[in-house]
Amino acid sequence: MHPTRFILAAALALILSGCASQKGQPTTQFDFGPAAPASAQTQAPRALGPVVVTDVTGSSALDNERMFYRLTYADPLQARTYANSRWTANPLQLLTQRFKTRLAQAGARVLSETDASIGIPLLRIDVDEFVQDFGGVSQSTGTVAVRASVFRGHTLVDQRSFRQAVRATSADAAGGARALAASTDAIAADIVTWLGTLNTERR
Repeated sequence: MHPTRFILAAALALILSGCASQKGQPTTQFDFGPAAPASAQTQAPRALGPVVVTDVTGSSALDNERMFYRLTYADPLQARTYANSRWTANPLQLLTQRFKTRLAQAGARVLSETDASIGIPLLRIDVDEFVQDFGGVSQSTGTVAVRASVFRGHTLVDQRSFRQAVRATSADAAGGARALAASTDAIAADIVTWLGTLNTERR
């Protein structure tokens, strides 16, 4: 075997030995942790009014509790899952709750979808990416990318894409969970700032 291929194979085996746990081991569950108070830097440039936040949508792969990671340096087209680590709820649910919490912390009155008919601006968030991305054997980031759209009735007020990638402190599921939570909070702060710049008043 060529030395370069041998090194790559050895590195791949090393990371997989840490990611794919042995059968019989208990399953560890993760969520985003408690939402710490938002800092002054994450406040909107002006007061936020009421907003309807719909459930976050995304790929069907995110509609379950599996924790995904990707060895981009080896095979960027293959999504892998941790054997004995799971989210406490599917990522779409975790993201929905986190975004609602962060908006409420920023001063918005967060309403349910049943209130959408009364003319309140509606925020819809679609997830394009939510994965622990390994750029090297021991280096990874929690990468989150979303498209956020604000509607007034059936009229699109604005749409913007957001992406954050926070470096994981460890090359395992725990490190990925912490990094993905941090990326989610960073995107929530970006959305708060963006919403504060929009004119959603009825015309």
